Amino acid sequence: MTARTTLWLAAALLVLVTALPVHAEPESAVAPATTAQFDADRATGAYLATLSAAARARSDAYFEGGYWLTLWDTVVALAVAWLLLGTRLSARMRDLAERMTRFTWLRSTIYAAEYVVLTGLITLPWVAYEGYFREHQYGMSNQDIAGWLGDQGKELLLGLIFGCLAAVAIYAVIRRARRTWWLWGAVVAFALVLLQVVIAPTYLEPVFNKFYPLADSPLKQQILSLARANDIPVTQVYEFDASKQTTKMSAHVSGLLGTAQISLNDNLMKRASPEEVKAVLGHEMGHYVMNHVYKSMVFLSLIIVVGFALLFRGYDRLQVRYGERWGIRDAADLAGMPLLVALFGLYLFLLTPVLNTLTRTMEAEADAFGLNAAREPDGFAQAALHLSEYRKMQPGPVEEFLFFDHPSGRARIHRAMVWKAENVDAPDIVAFDATHTGPGTLR
Repeated sequence: MTARTTLWLAAALLVLVTALPVHAEPESAVAPATTAQFDADRATGAYLATLSAAARARSDAYFEGGYWLTLWDTVVALAVAWLLLGTRLSARMRDLAERMTRFTWLRSTIYAAEYVVLTGLITLPWVAYEGYFREHQYGMSNQDIAGWLGDQGKELLLGLIFGCLAAVAIYAVIRRARRTWWLWGAVVAFALVLLQVVIAPTYLEPVFNKFYPLADSPLKQQILSLARANDIPVTQVYEFDASKQTTKMSAHVSGLLGTAQISLNDNLMKRASPEEVKAVLGHEMGHYVMNHVYKSMVFLSLIIVVGFALLFRGYDRLQVRYGERWGIRDAADLAGMPLLVALFGLYLFLLTPVLNTLTRTMEAEADAFGLNAAREPDGFAQAALHLSEYRKMQPGPVEEFLFFDHPSGRARIHRAMVWKAENVDAPDIVAFDATHTGPGTLR
């Protein structure tokens, strides 16, 4: 099957999936309420009813548009690769690197720098539409064009650093292991990904945002208490200034090998209730306690190895057929980098449902952990409603399987209300309902 045929099939599937009707879950598929006092299904419906038709239509349009962006991102990447290869521009970039130095590692560095800068400039209009104009269209961005371009410059600098490092390491492997470079290249690629995961909280994220200790408050002490209760080794909670870029709320608990850092953005602190903040942090702590980073690394290592094996076979066949036309000599030729990048990107695109399912499964596990740890079912439902600003609440089952990397909003609210039904007589839940009003409360 050709790449063009694959993309047409993907487009047809997108049309089919977005046209599927959304049905409520049948009564037999949802857990019944366990007490006469509280009906989880009714409480879920009450929360969903707080969303206006206009708000739901807007979030659905934004999220469904993301399906097409996934497709068009791949199309743009393939078009850039064709441009560099078909015009032999990539071959000329390699020739320039070879004229500048006789050291192979330095040639790799020069070519990678050319590639990162050139592709960044070529794709800038598309990136601007996707990351700036569209975000403003839907009210998701607070950033002016100067601030956005500044962040793009920072991303370009980081891309140069990691791109050059990757090119030097992977092409060194290809030159030394012509028959098994796919295996050793996968090892190198995984090591570079792991490096970014390790250094991101301390060195990469602060490039874009300022992190500072959360102001002392009873809520902060409750967050730290929740961390201690779940054996998370932290003594501080950090806030970061995401509001200069976006309206979206987020938080994370990061760290490896016995280290941890709790970070939440200022949008969460400004827009969310205390019970919502605790629910969100309980979820994020679930990722840490359940070792989801390590599990993700295991899955990712398998995905990279399989991808490089396919890359080895696909690159070899295309190089034999088109190498002379494109000016590519062999697998170790730097001019073939656009082909390597395009093939691996296409592989990841076709793997989207698998990647989404792996992530969605771990997100559901963290949801369950967070509900039991934070014991804030209404806060959890409130968070799901806030996420509805940019996530579709009630997708069809096929749609959710293909495109959702988190459980749907309705599923998350229903999970929280089922948990509440099972704990509705607990003293803390009774006390909360006695002092609060809302869709899921008994008052």
